[in-house]
Amino acid sequence: MRAISLRAMALLTLAACGVAQADTKGDIRIGQTLPYSGPLSGFGAIGRVQEAYFEKINAEGGINGRKVKFISIDDAYSPPKTVEQTRKLVEQDEVTVLFGSLGTATNNAVHRYLNGKKIPQLFVLSGATKWADPKNFPYTMPGMAAYESEGVIYAKYILQTKPDARIAILSQNDDFGRDYVAGFKRALGAKAATMIVAEANYETSAPTISSQLANLKASGANVLFGVTLGKFTSQLIKGIAELGWKPDLTFLPTSSASISFLAPAGLENAVGMISSSNQKDVNDVQWADDPGVKGFFAFMKQYMPSADLNNSNYSAGYHYATLLATVLRACKDDFSSENIRRQAASLKDVQLPLLLPGITVTTGPDDYLPFQQLLLRRFDGKSWVGFGKVLDDQ
Repeated sequence: MRAISLRAMALLTLAACGVAQADTKGDIRIGQTLPYSGPLSGFGAIGRVQEAYFEKINAEGGINGRKVKFISIDDAYSPPKTVEQTRKLVEQDEVTVLFGSLGTATNNAVHRYLNGKKIPQLFVLSGATKWADPKNFPYTMPGMAAYESEGVIYAKYILQTKPDARIAILSQNDDFGRDYVAGFKRALGAKAATMIVAEANYETSAPTISSQLANLKASGANVLFGVTLGKFTSQLIKGIAELGWKPDLTFLPTSSASISFLAPAGLENAVGMISSSNQKDVNDVQWADDPGVKGFFAFMKQYMPSADLNNSNYSAGYHYATLLATVLRACKDDFSSENIRRQAASLKDVQLPLLLPGITVTTGPDDYLPFQQLLLRRFDGKSWVGFGKVLDDQ
């Protein structure tokens, strides 16, 4: 009787001290913040498809016999709101991991908080280099190729195909924009000083970017690198068309290549623009018989039959969900935050349904970059068509 009482007292003491007990029967709680409202609300499709994906997982018996509780809430792409919602997820909803939250500034607002709480901040939807810092922030891992690396790839292509280019750059005035431009200039090297003839930036709170585009056109540039997001991508595409400006080459970031951003500007105005990806374009006929793509369409037909399948945010969300599911399955029966972090940092040549052939996911305790390769692709008016070889930042 005394032994039982002592054990009970010990458990109460641990609980009072905030030491979590092992949960062997409860659900796996996953938290996420995304902009379901505001200027980047188009990215809300990512969370909606992931909610449906984990609904499917649960219908099939869950992950290693455990059901997934996926809680995705709106932060409007506002850092203060991200802080508020993340604290709610951790302290009230008691999530074990934060997954796939969007944005550099927003994730930065909760970066130290989550690491201090030892809650994994996995597969951040931002390519900022700061997310891959296992020494100082071991609980944070990026989910995208680094923005700098993507910028390098575009600059390399310009050097190879148009070495006499006159380049204009429009970038978002935050870490997102600065990282892209830093990589781009690094690859141009000493030639950056002469090849870049004009630069401008914009604030995410700005209503339009019309004046910036007019000034960039006036520079005489024949290549445009538009480091834009959300509605500003639509404004860029429509804006240069209205100005009658037809650069020989126009580049858009991977995260802005969704049809949902191109369509409001007129798909015809985006023809010939270049972006990049490490994923199969599910609407490209070359993947029509691909098992991974067919699996995606079958899933969408069953769980999201009314979704616009031209919106690449759905396939992107599905893609990242399959990555997290891979990590969770590797956890076996230990779904503690620490083990989830450990398994995310121990991936070896993982193949995912929507990854391009030849590209796999590998991480390690000192290597938190899951995606380091990209393929250039060009918009043909209906879809993005890959060309050339898989490239990396080397």
